[in-house]
Amino acid sequence: MLRKVSLTKAPRLVRLLPLLIFLGACATGAIREKQLTLPVIEGATPVGQETCWECHEGVGAGVHSRLASFEYMGGTEGCESCHGGGSLHVDSDGDKILNFDDMLPEESAAVCVKCHSGGDLIDWTHSEHALTDVACTDCHSIHAGGKVALKKQDPELCYDCHQEQMAKTMFPSHHPIKEGKMNCGSCHNPHAAEGLVTEERTNDLCIDCHTRYQGPFVFEHAPVAEDCTICHNPHGAVADNLLQQNEPFICLQCHEGHFHALRTGQNAGVNVPGLGTNGDGAGFTDQTAWVGENGSFTNPHGAEGWQKAFMTKCTSCHSKQHGSDLPGQAAPVEGRWPTAGGTLSR
Repeated sequence: MLRKVSLTKAPRLVRLLPLLIFLGACATGAIREKQLTLPVIEGATPVGQETCWECHEGVGAGVHSRLASFEYMGGTEGCESCHGGGSLHVDSDGDKILNFDDMLPEESAAVCVKCHSGGDLIDWTHSEHALTDVACTDCHSIHAGGKVALKKQDPELCYDCHQEQMAKTMFPSHHPIKEGKMNCGSCHNPHAAEGLVTEERTNDLCIDCHTRYQGPFVFEHAPVAEDCTICHNPHGAVADNLLQQNEPFICLQCHEGHFHALRTGQNAGVNVPGLGTNGDGAGFTDQTAWVGENGSFTNPHGAEGWQKAFMTKCTSCHSKQHGSDLPGQAAPVEGRWPTAGGTLSR
């Protein structure tokens, strides 16, 4: 016997749907976050920065030592704002202090985010670096001078871990990193969840420099609208223009070969819709045209035309592969298609 479902319960289920989606995402790991644990020294009290300098003279000469009182936001000032109260440290001859070299990554990060939690750093707990146990002190020196206080300059610092990307920057086609015109930070935000210097799509980051490919176009190339990295490897490639593969092979992964690519013989007998006749129904009479009197296709490359395709770039004809106002992402050229009068033009 079938049971009837009460319609009065439907609005309640609709209200619970966002909660169920959120709980499901947490259970499947779709939402990932690094849990930070703030370390403390039980029983320790501040003794003042001057006491620290009696033993650690010159250590606190970096940017943190020059902070104004209001920048501590009501917290403990000086060295103890990061290292914890120093009373037990003084009495124990060098023990009982927060040493960043001995902390876990989530502990040292918890100390840093007390102050560094806004702007580009707001999403640190969701970043790939945090989730793979990269500590703030792996890249930054808390006692060094300078605002950023990196242990090395970008990109050398990044190359210490990302050696595959370093190798790709040496490929024939690459972004001008080794030439010094940009660095990893030009595209990447190491503190962000997505790791890119954009809050939108990957394409929007690329368009910041490559604006001519933005469009809008009447005829869009689907991979361009979806993700530039479908065709391009941004870190470097052997193929020209940062392509994942050389032409025509990269195109043939999605597009079936046509014309000279797969047809053999002088007359392949392939009917080309819309090109066999003109508007009034009369057939083409020019025997040199690509479309014959009977509307069949003639391979202009001869019997071995399919072999020539492997030495031909698709962009020789489809030169507007990022989008065009013409069908087929082609550029307007003379001598392309036959007209009713028998001449070749477009």
